[in-house]
Amino acid sequence: MQETGVTEKRPPLVANEANTENNTSQTNQPGSGVDLEVQTENGSLPPYSILSNGEKAFVTAAGSFAALISPLSSSIYLPALDSLSRDMNVSVSLIYLTITTYLIFQGLAPSFIGSFSDIHGRRPAYIISFTIYLGANIGLALQNNYVALMILRCVQSSGSSGTVALGSAVMADLSTRAERGKYIGYAGIGIALGPTLGPVIGGLLDHYLGWRSIFWFLVIMSGVCFVVILIAFPETCRAVVGNGSVPPASWNRPFWAFCVRRSRFCDEQGTADYTTIQQLKQRPNPISALLLATQKETGLVLIYGALLYAGYMAVISTLSTQLTSRFGFNSIQVGLCYLPMGMGSISSRWLVGRLLDWNFRREARLQGMTIQKNRQQEIENFNIERARLAITIPLIYFASLCIIAYGWVMQYRTALPGPLVMLFFTGLTTTSAFNTLHTLVVDIHYQSAATAAAASNLFRCLLGAGATAVASPLIGAIGIGWTATFIAGLWALGSSALWIVFQQGYCWRQELANKEQRKLDQSTP
Repeated sequence: MQETGVTEKRPPLVANEANTENNTSQTNQPGSGVDLEVQTENGSLPPYSILSNGEKAFVTAAGSFAALISPLSSSIYLPALDSLSRDMNVSVSLIYLTITTYLIFQGLAPSFIGSFSDIHGRRPAYIISFTIYLGANIGLALQNNYVALMILRCVQSSGSSGTVALGSAVMADLSTRAERGKYIGYAGIGIALGPTLGPVIGGLLDHYLGWRSIFWFLVIMSGVCFVVILIAFPETCRAVVGNGSVPPASWNRPFWAFCVRRSRFCDEQGTADYTTIQQLKQRPNPISALLLATQKETGLVLIYGALLYAGYMAVISTLSTQLTSRFGFNSIQVGLCYLPMGMGSISSRWLVGRLLDWNFRREARLQGMTIQKNRQQEIENFNIERARLAITIPLIYFASLCIIAYGWVMQYRTALPGPLVMLFFTGLTTTSAFNTLHTLVVDIHYQSAATAAAASNLFRCLLGAGATAVASPLIGAIGIGWTATFIAGLWALGSSALWIVFQQGYCWRQELANKEQRKLDQSTP
């Protein structure tokens, strides 16, 4: 059986080609973990997803809105720190500790919910996440002491953070690699909006209604999203519904499916294509996300992505205090100054998505691979690392220049437009680079996309928590200009890891695939 969309011409970088060809007939056995497209009886290939463009647009919008709650819950809290400190009778530094613990749990929780969703589906994972999140927000709005605040913030983070990994997994369920840049870009709009809108909304609510109104606002917003998911969000996990043609269990269907009879759910016409069910390489578990870092290629990408995000968080976490000390702004004015960085992050979603898809098509032509619409492009013989990192690496160097410029215009106390312009370009370039790295991780580990997204989230949040803890003392010691220069230097020096992946990642992936195939052959009687 031929691989999907690949002509007889092979790219020059293929290692052990003879072994690959000999094993082709074995790779589609149950449990092999290789997601090859299976031909139907008439010889044609089944579509990667049977959802219409309108349905994909709805699922993308719902997933993006759900992913908004995690970064929004983190940033909406920032303008209320002084108010919480006064009401709880604790120092501001102790309130800052609740931000650090939030980020730690934001990194840990998706490993559990992501692994769960790769086995049981995205809908039950969303339901669990929103139930936990709603309960935590109600408790936060009603609590009156610091201990309860700390504990409930951890619970809030655990409930909300899973939606980020689930959003990326849903996009991997629906989109082929040739169009994944566009869809993951759209799915990431909510993640980009969170740090932008959070301080503005939080500042207004705290100023006019008090800090408790922040948590009631989150209850209402997440409640609306939860209802939409219960009523209309379809199951997309390929281990459960394949390309969407296989009916899920009755408990895992949206409520509207019980009111409107459709063959996709009832399968009265026998249209379910069970050959599209994805067989997992191994049953995911919470440790799976951590174990991905032990692979040479994935580990380098995850660690560098975390380093990039840590620098971004160092800017975001210190921006409010820097603006207050330099310009004397109140909480509302500080919140508005986050908008340029957020607009840059949102703009990056369209920019980098189009660039990724364009470069994928270009590399496919160079490597002799034919792209078929709505058919998955297998990457066993395709250098996906070159296709993705050719966009990432230049963006990193631009981001380094932008953050240096931001640091020194703040250092020399230029007029306000100077920092705001540089915040826009810092947000644009940094989030673009991080988005391409995230896409590469999902591409490599497409069989367990939620686990891969959770691994990315784990490393970036843990390193981001450390960055928020040391950024302010570092600025106090050497100044914001040299701090920004230090961050840019780390980014530039660390980019050597990506150059290594650019050159060796494909060969490493081939070696790992051959090793796993040998294990499978030995275990097969």
